[in-house]
Amino acid sequence: MSNPNGDPGHGHSPAAWTAVIIMLVGFAIGTTAFFLDIPWIVWASAALVVVGLLVGWVMARAGYGVNGPKYTAKEH
Repeated sequence: MSNPNGDPGHGHSPAAWTAVIIMLVGFAIGTTAFFLDIPWIVWASAALVVVGLLVGWVMARAGYGVNGPKYTAKEH
């Protein structure tokens, strides 16, 4: 794939998508729990956001990131 602009991409990789989905679920659960005043679920969802970050990092290191060997860019 040719990249004449030198654009590094926008994180369209399995690692990025997985991390973002896990973190969005964590934020949604945390927001709902905060509204319903359930503090232990708020803290558990905060931990889920951190887990999402770690899962994305591990997947990127395993080759599923943008420049990883297991990632195949899609043509636009």
